[in-house]
Amino acid sequence: MSTLAGQAALVTGGGSGIGLQCARYLVRDGATVTIAGRTESRLREAADLLREESSGEGSVHWVACDVADEEQVRAAVDAATAPLGSLHLAVAAAGRGGLGPLLVTPLEEWDGILATNTTGTFLTFKHAGAAISASGGGAMVAISSIAGVATHRFMGPYCVSKAAIDMLVRVAADELGVAGVRVNSVQPGLVDTDLVSLVMADEQIRGDYLDQMPVRRTGTVDDVAALVRFLLGPESSWITGATINVDGGHHLRRGPNYEPVTRALFGDDAVEGRVPRS
Repeated sequence: MSTLAGQAALVTGGGSGIGLQCARYLVRDGATVTIAGRTESRLREAADLLREESSGEGSVHWVACDVADEEQVRAAVDAATAPLGSLHLAVAAAGRGGLGPLLVTPLEEWDGILATNTTGTFLTFKHAGAAISASGGGAMVAISSIAGVATHRFMGPYCVSKAAIDMLVRVAADELGVAGVRVNSVQPGLVDTDLVSLVMADEQIRGDYLDQMPVRRTGTVDDVAALVRFLLGPESSWITGATINVDGGHHLRRGPNYEPVTRALFGDDAVEGRVPRS
């Protein structure tokens, strides 16, 4: 029997990137996995792919969900609970980024990033945590970022949203341990996904990222998913409230330099803080 056979899992942001790879690792280990995201066509394609790779002990399902909408998150948790009548695992991987100096960041941009990254994680923990508790316990993992611990100039809303996730993880772990629910987060560095296509296309920025890594290479979705799978499984049964870097050691140095592309997009005045109040 596979290690996670008989366990149901919800993965938000499961249609692509890190979320999809986390779902893949769970499916391979026999879990019954429901992936959630906003784009139905992407979810269908991802679910079909995961079914092909299934060990046969679990199953794969999908549900459309905007994690910033509480009723949609509630429905996604219900959908993930339905196949086995219980929920045991959850991965909060839905996220969005953004680039721009703070002084010219529109409020709607700030609100949108925090709504998806921070509020989405909160709502996932709130509803999945209750379902996992009712099932007798399990584990949840949030996908944070090195940007939550090392400043990334011109990515203020994203940095704040990820730092908030890590504190949320610690509070949730402290509260839910009594119910047998473990809660942890991982902080990926530069991982080659659609979310960082701008970085990967700019040799100067990508090179600066690599210069800050003792293990000088771009990360892969496997690097992250393997750690998430460990934190969800029985091998980590005494680990909770932890935030673990998976970044080639980037957290030991400084954040990346986005100044060249930010100057090109927003101009010298915005980059240098010379913005008149509007």
